[in-house]
Amino acid sequence: MALAEHPKRIACLQPSATVTLQAIGELDRVVACTRYCLDVVPEIAARAPVILADSWTADAAEILQAKPDLVIASVPYQEKAVVEILKAGIRFLGLAPKTLADIYTDIATIAGAIGAGGRGEHVIAGMQARVDGVRQRVSGESRPRVFCEEWGKPIIASQAWVAELVEAAGGSFVGECGRSISANEVLDVNPEVIVAAWCGAGDRVPLEKIIAARGWQSTSAAARRRVYCIRDEFLNTPAPVLLDGLDALAWTIHPEVFPRTKGIRQITAVSGRDVASNVSTRED
Repeated sequence: MALAEHPKRIACLQPSATVTLQAIGELDRVVACTRYCLDVVPEIAARAPVILADSWTADAAEILQAKPDLVIASVPYQEKAVVEILKAGIRFLGLAPKTLADIYTDIATIAGAIGAGGRGEHVIAGMQARVDGVRQRVSGESRPRVFCEEWGKPIIASQAWVAELVEAAGGSFVGECGRSISANEVLDVNPEVIVAAWCGAGDRVPLEKIIAARGWQSTSAAARRRVYCIRDEFLNTPAPVLLDGLDALAWTIHPEVFPRTKGIRQITAVSGRDVASNVSTRED
């Protein structure tokens, strides 16, 4: 493909690609995406895109039916799904970010691939400025221990980019990013803030149930009811929507500095403890 021939029909196999195209003002190129993309970018539903399986369960025939000239996929992958994507024989952009720097590079790569490099740079600069602004506001504040998990069975600590957001928001991330950790290991580090953002669970993590089942009632976080569910797309989508996750983390870690924002649900009760009945549980 000549450099001037930028793709006009894009299939997005993870929400991060759809969010990025929205941020750089190129959502109209998306002709196919996953159902999870609709959750994160609901306005794309009006464009009636073809709904595809994601990069974990991709199907070549399904992709071909949408007639894209570019397929964008991102982690997580499953080997047989990657084979299906490649079988489709369409220009393919596969991403596997781990850190915020990787995410900025991916945004630049997507923007460059469609001839919108300048807008990509603008989005990246905006994200960096927001992260730096939050970091400056908590400079000199205490740094509570924060445990974030992206899955509950087994317990898996959140990705490295989440750890970076926690640090920027004034916390100290505990656990090994993206790795399994036992309930007892978390108990040993005694987190002061616990955040659950399970992949695909939205805001439905059963906070009271997991604290009781894991024996975490004695943690500092549970004792002070600083146990939260943050909408999973805010922390698990490596794209500009992470700024919503940053805002949510900032309030959970330093509520004395930052206002409460959207996408947060707080624990209502801790088994075996006298819990006040007026603890807020609504999602703002």
